[in-house]
Amino acid sequence: MAVVDNRVDLLSERALLMRQSLQKSQTITDNVVSILGSFDSRLSALETAMRPTQIRTHAIRKAHENIDKTLKAAEVILSQFDLLRQAETKVLKGPHEDLESYLDAIAQLRKIIRYFMSNKSFRSSDGVLNHANSLLAKAQSKLEEEFKQLLASYSKAVEPDRLFDGLPNSLRPSSDGDGGGKPHGGHHNEDLETAAYTLPILIPLRVLPLLHDLAQQMVQAGHQQQLLQIYRETRSFVLEESLKKLGVEKLGKEDVQRMQWEVLEAKIGNWIHFMRIAVKLLFAGERQVCDQIFRGFDSLSDQCFAEVTVTSVSMLLSFGDAIARSKRSPEKLFVLLDMYEIMRELHTEIETIFKGKACLEIRDSATGLTKRLAQTAQETFGDFEEAVEKDATKTAVLDGTVHPLTSYVINYVKFLFDYQITLKQLFLEFGNGDDSNSQLASVTMRIMQALQNNLDGKSKQYKDPALTHLFLMNNIHYMVRSVRRSEAKDLLGDDWVQRHRRTVQQHANQYKRIAWAKILQCSSAQGLTSSGGGSVEGGNSSGVSRGLLKERFKMFNMQFDELHQRQSQWTVPDTELRESLRLSVAEVLLPAYRSFLKRFGPLVESGKNPQKYIKYTAEDLERLLGELFEGKSMNEPRR
Repeated sequence: MAVVDNRVDLLSERALLMRQSLQKSQTITDNVVSILGSFDSRLSALETAMRPTQIRTHAIRKAHENIDKTLKAAEVILSQFDLLRQAETKVLKGPHEDLESYLDAIAQLRKIIRYFMSNKSFRSSDGVLNHANSLLAKAQSKLEEEFKQLLASYSKAVEPDRLFDGLPNSLRPSSDGDGGGKPHGGHHNEDLETAAYTLPILIPLRVLPLLHDLAQQMVQAGHQQQLLQIYRETRSFVLEESLKKLGVEKLGKEDVQRMQWEVLEAKIGNWIHFMRIAVKLLFAGERQVCDQIFRGFDSLSDQCFAEVTVTSVSMLLSFGDAIARSKRSPEKLFVLLDMYEIMRELHTEIETIFKGKACLEIRDSATGLTKRLAQTAQETFGDFEEAVEKDATKTAVLDGTVHPLTSYVINYVKFLFDYQITLKQLFLEFGNGDDSNSQLASVTMRIMQALQNNLDGKSKQYKDPALTHLFLMNNIHYMVRSVRRSEAKDLLGDDWVQRHRRTVQQHANQYKRIAWAKILQCSSAQGLTSSGGGSVEGGNSSGVSRGLLKERFKMFNMQFDELHQRQSQWTVPDTELRESLRLSVAEVLLPAYRSFLKRFGPLVESGKNPQKYIKYTAEDLERLLGELFEGKSMNEPRR
């Protein structure tokens, strides 16, 4: 219990001490608060006294900041005025002496205009803008004039010799002035399609970057139409002049129809040559120039190129179109094929050079001409076949030789095979879907059959049936021989050749039978009767009437003279066939005559004037048979 009391006393003492401490702290606190309150009132008074000074200091600081900003803005504006003066000096000086500096001045003017457009608060900005815009317009005008003058001064028509220098050697005109460079289109040469061409320099390379920079400035200024007009007027005229110097003429259907064939054929040959030069050299070179000047503006480049070339292309294609639409005739087939071939050869270049939407019409025109040429060629084919069958020329070959129609048609067919690559391509593209080889074979066979049909009709003009067969023999033999010696043999086949060789032999046999049957009867013992009326048999000639025998010899002589005279005027032009036919006649006639002469000659020789009746020996006949089919005139003496 005592312990507890001690602890309570101890706690009471501590509580008392704490209370005393708290009372002292409160007193101190009250004193501090009193002191701080005194400071606060003093500070408030000081702050009140300092406020006007603070306000003046802040205003001065702000004024300094504003002055700095104004000075800096004034510096920028003054620098813009300075740049404007510099640009003005360069603009007024013009672009001719220093184009690069002039272009820099235009770029600077644009920057100045953008600056004052974004700083409209500047009091004089409107005046400055008007002046800068006026300078820029003047600069652009001078720029257009510079582009025009620069382009015109370096745009000259290309001389033909410069164009010829760009051709492969095989296409260049020869030194003897024969016009070379125009190979026959029918002899298709694939090397021509891959041969190297050297483009002419239409505008010096050092000038092209300058023209590009000028064009770029005009485009950026929104002056595409002015640029297009200047370029079109300058370059299209130069291109047309280049073609005229080369010899290109603008000819239409009426001009073509009035021309003599020889003149027209020469012009077509020239046109083929001109097309190759125009597309592969002139138009390709013009495209290159256009692309470099308008680099970065593809659609504008395409449009400029299309407008520059459209008149020149039209001038070339119009002649081709006039030929394709003109009256068809057989001789035009080959030039049509030549023209079709050059258009096919140039197709890839045309598609590449005349690219883009702007050139679509030009590409379509070229494709349209190619199709028209192919169609006209096919129709001419059909016309030729019909013309051969219906040829009604009354000019008969009196000597039975090869008719001009035959040689014409065969030469025509042989020419066709010079063009077989082109023809097969034509059949492939515009045919009925059949194999091109079989189509060419079919066409050739139809033409040959049409010729035979016509020859059959012409052979009926002869009154002498023997000459009819000689005529057909000659003409069909000519056909067979020509086919065997040409590429037509592979197409028509051995069967055709063998079948027609048999026909030739049949006509030769028919000629021999008809022409010589009657005279062979004269050299036959048949019909000779004895005084008792019986026929001569075996080798017994004692019962033959000398008078009848003399008549028989006279008849033989008269018929042979007539045959010799007539058939020595006939012609078998082929040496081998002529000798074969003579031999064939001799093999029949000479043995019969020798036998007849041996049996009955002595009976006549024993009488008066035997030479009057026995006019020929077998050797004489053999020699005279060697004069047959020489095509002698009526008044030529016998050898």
